[in-house]
Parts: sequence; structure tokens; C-alpha cells
Amino acid sequence: MNYLIIGNSAAAVGAVEAIRKKDKKGGITILSKEPYLAYSRPLITEFLADLVTEKGMSYRAEDFYKDNQVSLKLGVSAKSIDAKKKVVAASDKKEYSYDKLLISTGGSPIVPPMKGLNKKGIFTLLTLDESKEIKKNLKGAKRVVVIGGGLIGMKAAEGLHEAGIKVTVVELADRILSRILDEKGSSIFESYLKDKGMDIITSDSVVEITGAKKATGVKLKSKKKIVCDMVIMAIGVRPNLDVIKGSGIGTKQGIIVDNRMQTNMADIYAAGDVTQADDMLSGEKRVNAIWPLAFKQGRIAGTNMAGGTKIYEGGFAQNSLSVLGLSTISMGIVDASSKNGYEVITGSGKGKYSYKKFVFDKDTIVGGIFVEDIDRSGIITGLVKERYKVKDNKERFLSEKFGLINLDKTWRDSKLTKPV
Repeated sequence: MNYLIIGNSAAAVGAVEAIRKKDKKGGITILSKEPYLAYSRPLITEFLADLVTEKGMSYRAEDFYKDNQVSLKLGVSAKSIDAKKKVVAASDKKEYSYDKLLISTGGSPIVPPMKGLNKKGIFTLLTLDESKEIKKNLKGAKRVVVIGGGLIGMKAAEGLHEAGIKVTVVELADRILSRILDEKGSSIFESYLKDKGMDIITSDSVVEITGAKKATGVKLKSKKKIVCDMVIMAIGVRPNLDVIKGSGIGTKQGIIVDNRMQTNMADIYAAGDVTQADDMLSGEKRVNAIWPLAFKQGRIAGTNMAGGTKIYEGGFAQNSLSVLGLSTISMGIVDASSKNGYEVITGSGKGKYSYKKFVFDKDTIVGGIFVEDIDRSGIITGLVKERYKVKDNKERFLSEKFGLINLDKTWRDSKLTKPV
């Protein structure tokens, strides 16, 4: 069996490990656009702030590829897929054949149209090379504008702040972190970051990057002008679908896959941020660009590519973030209220920035938010995944002592005695 994997991140690693559990001899080739061994992308902002070394970003040991008999093609990107001939044309002018193909190309940064994009000093922050380039250009920089107040934007802002740079975040939505927090949670984070010296502008957007050949400032839709030495685009990512153009592989927002992570084309699978897979809460197919899900999907795809029958039960939104010492974890449906049919319970702990929220669809817990006090978030994530039904006294979820002992005994016993 000849396995070909496009991409070299979490999904690819999961696939390789799964394939080797079932097939010790089949050939595995990985085409890696980047010139690096697999590394943890969530750490690129830590690298920016010199909080982690390049070696410390490694996702697996250096001998991972050798131990798993992987032919790794670094700096080689896939250009096109011919599903009939079962070959992939690559940037090294070669064609790579396959019996089973995994597409794990991840996402590409979103760069909205605006004036002045052709200037120097404008960066995106999604790869290690981009983080290195930003670090190189930070020398002498005093102020940076980050466009985007989501996960990527806030981590970029943190990295810059830790590097001693004055940061202004510009967010189009009416609040930062709007996809992972509700209005109250976002407000808490914004107040905290402003107290730390970060400038945050919401309900506004950059319409022009000013300067002659190099970015020296931005103009906002509100007519406000901000002087800066650098601009970082951190609006978000979209599935990187370039390689599948003309291949016949089905897409909507991402590559559509079934519960075996297979596409509509025989012997072609997809995993990670490029996929649109089952969402267990909504029942729809959604793009959930989350690192742990990418690994899980890759593992399932790899198992099935090697002849297994593993099923993807679906994922749901799970986000963990810490910015300048304030942490939050959210899961499932978070921006919900009684107005749209949900029951919502909120509360706070002892800390100044502590906030908790739990969302119920009738008796089923479907979401939660933890800010500052995140100790029991793992339990709630498990309950959301299990579609746990709460028969009474939902207020107990707010207790600082809430734990497994507070759950239904029959359900609890069934989980504690369930074989691993």
C-alpha cells in the first residue's frame, strides 16, 4: 500500500501513527510545504515573544519520521490532484502516486481588501517562518497594529506585548473573542487587557495602510488614524483548498467528509482545518479549526486508509486561551440566551475576573464558559460531549466544589466502570 499525505501538521502526525498501528510495511510519503519537521502551531506567538525556542515547538521527536519509515519531502507543496490517475503534481516538478491520499493542508490567512497592502511591514502570523520574519522586523519597532481580535489576533497581540511593543488591536465586531465568548466574557477580557496597557478598538475596521513604501500607520473606517511601525493581519483563516481545484472533490466551506473522514472521491481522505466534518451539537457539517480535533481526525483517517473501520463521532467548538495571565476555556454553544430557546446559568467566583456560564437545551448541557477559574472545565467538556442530561438543580454547576460526585450516580458509575 502506498500512502500519500499532503501537509505536515497535527492531522498528518495522527494519520502516520494510526497507519503504522495497522500497516507496518506500507510506504508513507508526506509533502510538506514548510521546510520544518512537524511543530506546534499554537506556539508560534510564544516563539514571537521568546517564550519558547524553535526546538521547543517540535510536535514529535526528531526521529519520528525515521522511526515510522516516512519519506518526508520538506519544502515541497502539492499543486494539483488527478483522482483518476491517482497522482499528485508537486512543486518539485515530480508526480507522486498513491493508493490512499490524505489532504491535510490546513488553513490560509484571511486578508481583506484594503488600500496599501503592497507595502513592506505588513505580515500574517500563521507559520513559523512568518513569526521569524516578524521578529526580525521588530527591531526598533515601538508600535504595532493587529487587525483582528479573535484567537489568532489576541495571541499575536500578547506575543508583541511581551516583546515590549505597544499594541493596538482593531476588531470589526462589537467585541473581541466574539466566536469563543459571550458578551460578558468578552467584556471581562477587554477590561483586563486594557488594564495591562493594550489598546483595543472594536466596531471599526482598517480601510487603508498608510506610508510610502513601508507601513507607517493605518486609517480606520471611523476616520481615526493610528501611527505604527508594523501591521499584522490576524483576522482568521479559511480552509486551504487550492490543491483540490479541478479534482472533483466536494467542498462547501471546507472539504466535505463522511464519518470515516473520506471525501466523495474513492481513496481520498481529508482531516484537520481544511475539512468540513460532522458537528455533534448542531448535527451539521462544520469547519472546526481546532488543534486536538485535527489530530483526532487524522488518526481516524489514517486508521481507515489502512483498512480499519474507525468512525468520527463528530466534534464541537472547544477553545482554550490565555492572554497575559488571564485564561479562558469555552466549549459547545456559548453565545446563547433564553431568547433563542436555551436555559442559561451564569455566575462568578472569588477572582476579580472570574466568570462562568452554562448553557442547557432543555435538560441537556450544550455549552459552557470559564474565565479565570478554569479548574473544572474538563468535566464540563466531557459532559457536553456526552450530551449529559441534568434532571434538577442546575445551579450546582456554579459551585466551586462541583465535581463528578454531583452527577447522576447511575451515569457516574457507568463511566467509572467503563473499560478503557
